[in-house]
Amino acid sequence: MAIRTVLKHVKHNPNNTQWRLISLQNRSVHTKNEIIKSPKGFEGDLKSQILGLKFARRSATTVIQNWVDEGHKVSGKLRYLATQLTKSKRYKHALEILTWMETQSYFMMAASDHAMRMELIVRVRSLTEAEDYFATLQNTVSRKAACLPLLHGYVKEKATDKAEALMTKMIGLGLGVTPHPYNEMMKLYVATSVYEKVPLVISQMKHNRIPLNVLSYNLWMNSCGQKSEVNSVEMVYREMLGDKNVQVGWSTLCTLANTYIKAGSFEKAAGALKQAEKKISNINRLGYFFIITLYASLKDRDGVLRLWEASKAVDRRTITCADYMCILSCLLKVDDLQRAEMVFNEWESNSRDYDVRVSNILLGAYMRKGLIQKAESFHLHTLEKGGHPNYKTWEILMEGWVRSQNMDKAIDAMKKGFSKLKGCEWRPSKEILITIAEYLEKNRDVEGADRYIRDIRRLGLGSLALYKVLLKLRIGAKRSGFDIVELMQKDKIEMDDESFELVKSCDS
Repeated sequence: MAIRTVLKHVKHNPNNTQWRLISLQNRSVHTKNEIIKSPKGFEGDLKSQILGLKFARRSATTVIQNWVDEGHKVSGKLRYLATQLTKSKRYKHALEILTWMETQSYFMMAASDHAMRMELIVRVRSLTEAEDYFATLQNTVSRKAACLPLLHGYVKEKATDKAEALMTKMIGLGLGVTPHPYNEMMKLYVATSVYEKVPLVISQMKHNRIPLNVLSYNLWMNSCGQKSEVNSVEMVYREMLGDKNVQVGWSTLCTLANTYIKAGSFEKAAGALKQAEKKISNINRLGYFFIITLYASLKDRDGVLRLWEASKAVDRRTITCADYMCILSCLLKVDDLQRAEMVFNEWESNSRDYDVRVSNILLGAYMRKGLIQKAESFHLHTLEKGGHPNYKTWEILMEGWVRSQNMDKAIDAMKKGFSKLKGCEWRPSKEILITIAEYLEKNRDVEGADRYIRDIRRLGLGSLALYKVLLKLRIGAKRSGFDIVELMQKDKIEMDDESFELVKSCDS
C-alpha cells in the first residue's frame, strides 16, 4: 500500500475503527561512504560547539555547516550527539542535526534515524509536519520505524480517529507484532475516558497472541478502576499474577490500592500498599511518592512519614522541589502542619534556588486555617529569602484576605496576580470576584469599583452577576448606571428582568 494512500486514509476516513498491530523495527546505523572518519578534533570541537548552544533559538545546523565549510569532515557520531541532546531534552538541536544529516548525500539514514526524527518533529513542530515527513519516506523499513512515533503523536494529541485509522492501515506495510501500539491505543482510550474500548484491545491482543506486558495489565486495571469495577480489577490482577512473563511491581499494586480507596475498601488498600512498599527500588525514588500520596488519601500519617524517610535514604542529593511539594501536600492532607513546617525548613536550608511553588503550599495551609498573621509573616519571609511570588502566591493571599474581610489587601493581591498572568490560564473564581464587588458596594466606593471593573474586563471576566452588584452600588451612591449598561453591551452580556429594573432605579 502506497504511503500517501495510507496517510490519505488516516486524514480522510476517520470513522474506520478497525485496527491492527503495528510495531517498530530498527536497523543498524551506517553511512554510504565508510571511509568518512571522525577527525581527531570532532569530540573536542564540533561536539563542544553544539553542546554549547544553550539557547534553543541558536542553530545547530549553522554550527555543523560552518564546520564543514571550513574543510572538516563529519561522521556518524552526529547520530550519537543527537541522541545525547534528546536525552537532555534539547529536542530542537537534536532535530536540526538529523535534518541536516538527511540532506547530505553521503549519509544513509537508517530506520532508527527516521524514527528519531519523526519523534522529534512531533515534539518540536506539529502533527501535520510529522504526517508530511511520513509521506516522504520511501523505504518500507523506515516507514515501519516511523509508525510508532506518529501513533504516539496522535495519542498525545488525543486524535482518536487518526490513531484508529493508522492502526487499521499500517498492518498493510507488513509490520511485526509487539504490545507497544496496543498500549498506545489503551493510553488513548483511558485519556479520553472511553474505558469500554480497553477490554476490546485486550481481547484483540489475546486473539492475535500478543503477549501482555506490565503496562498492558496496568492500563487494563486502570480502565476498570475508573469505572469502579473492583471485581474486574481484582480479576485482572489475578490474571497478571498467573502470567509467568510479567512481574507485578509497585505500580500495579498502587493501581489496585487506588481502586480500593475509591471503593471505600481501606483495609484492602492498606494491604496493597504494604506489598507495594516491598517492590520499590532502593536506587530510584519514583515509586515512593506514588505510595506516599496513596497513604495520604488513607489519612495514614505513619505510612506517609515512613515512606518519606525511606525515600531520603535512596539519595538525599536527588530530592527535587517536586518531591518536597508532594510530601508537604501529603503531610497537610493528614493534618500534620508541624511536621510540614519541619520538612519545609529542611528544604529551605538545602535549597540553592528559592522555588516559590514549595513555599506556596505552606502559605496556602496557613490561609486555609485562618492563620492570617502567620501567613503574612511567612510571605514576607519568603521575599527576604529571595522568593519571587507567582500568580498562585497572590491567589492564595487574595482568597485568604477575602475570607478574613481584608478587602483592600485582597484587591491589591488580585492586581499583582493579574500582572503575572502572561501565558497563564488562571483566573479568580466568580465567587471571589462577586465578594469583592459586594464589599465595594457596601462601602459605596464608586471610584474603586470603576478601577476594579476595568481590571476585570481586561481579562474578559465581566459577568451579569458582577454588573448587577455594580448597578446596586450606583443606586446606593445615587449615580447614573448608563456607563455600566454600555460596558455590558460591549461585553455582549444580555440583561435580565432584574438588571433592567436596577438600571431604571439608577436613572430615576
